Amino acid sequence: MKILFLGLAAFASLSLSAQSKHGTNPIHTSYKGKVMAGYQGWFRAKGDGSGRGWVHWGSRGFSENNCTVEALPEMSEYENRYESGFIKDGKPVKVFSSYDYQTVDTHFKWMKEYDIDGAMVQRFFGTTNPHYRHDGVKILKNAQEASKKYGRALVVMYDLSGARKGQDISQRLIDDWKFLVDELKITGGENTNYLFHNGKPLVSIWGLGFVDRPYDLQTMGIEKFIKFLKEDKEYGGCSIMIGVPPTFRTLDLDTLPDPKLHEIMKMCDVVSPWNPGRFKLDGTKETKDALLELLNDRVSKDVKFCEEMNVDYAPVIYPGFSWYNLMKTRGQSAEFNSAPRLKGEFYWTLAKAMIDNGSKMIYVAMFDEVDEGTAIFKIRDDITELGGCKFLTNEGMGSDYYLYLTGEIGKILRGESKMTEMPPVRKNSYK
Repeated sequence: MKILFLGLAAFASLSLSAQSKHGTNPIHTSYKGKVMAGYQGWFRAKGDGSGRGWVHWGSRGFSENNCTVEALPEMSEYENRYESGFIKDGKPVKVFSSYDYQTVDTHFKWMKEYDIDGAMVQRFFGTTNPHYRHDGVKILKNAQEASKKYGRALVVMYDLSGARKGQDISQRLIDDWKFLVDELKITGGENTNYLFHNGKPLVSIWGLGFVDRPYDLQTMGIEKFIKFLKEDKEYGGCSIMIGVPPTFRTLDLDTLPDPKLHEIMKMCDVVSPWNPGRFKLDGTKETKDALLELLNDRVSKDVKFCEEMNVDYAPVIYPGFSWYNLMKTRGQSAEFNSAPRLKGEFYWTLAKAMIDNGSKMIYVAMFDEVDEGTAIFKIRDDITELGGCKFLTNEGMGSDYYLYLTGEIGKILRGESKMTEMPPVRKNSYK
């Protein structure tokens, strides 16, 4: 009877496990030692088949006074190119659409070429509405196919932007995750390329604890969604990463002074403080020393705090920041190039502080966001101003320089090379 009992218990355990809809033998078994880049995929162009016209390139078209991006993509490797209203040397300036599979394929090909581990694809709360799901699903499918093709890790990141005050978002997120697992098989298959962490598929939730958000931690129902992702027999068994403000530990400044954030952290596996727009350098030794002093103190304490919480720490680094053109279309003013790239020194300084103080994984913001000047993909170096709009360049370092630096940061995380004081300089491999 004892043997029979043990056999039945083992059978029950196997049956329970068999109910999971997630894939097996994942290629990417841990976030540790990896650099993952955020991927917006939100650019649309007139004539791309989406029927949406110009999206995220401009506010009402894409030309003078309708430009919302801070840099222009280097377009020589894209098959499909769309003419903007800008003219350079008598020729129209062309850009891409994320709606085209070939665009996403190109981006993931670059990730492989430059040894960037993969992407966390943004899934905004608005796109979880079944009535508006198609457009976001198209981008996610593109990323899913391209990431498999090039062996890159993939993660779904739920960005809570768009959630309303007092709205319980839990059921809509639960339904959407079921849809992605059932219809897209997002985590499914043998040798899945979806990123696993702590032995489970990683799901990211961005936007918890920020003071400038209309929703709050008490009423939004996020704990229900996290519990579902953790415990559901078919769709759960997941690891959770949450995107929080940089002062999440002290619950001050741009963080809601609500201890519930720490309670939610304890339910999760990875905490990722959102740093873009918070820091900058001006090229002087004094500001660099001050930034390093701030980051060394903050990050070392954050890492220790996360260890005590039994969660991992994945800080956000970014190459620079600017939203001059974007604010201009809104009738507001903003400093152009407010966080200068400084030929990679700013980006490298952030990475150095994170790694030197114990970070084992990095999140890059962003792969493709030229809206706020944080893109690491290939941008043009030959256009600085057109029709009153100003554009960033890579300051002669080559259009691919930040792809290269990101790959180098990954090597340091994996122990394949040593961190240096200044970013590596190499001859431009791409113009």
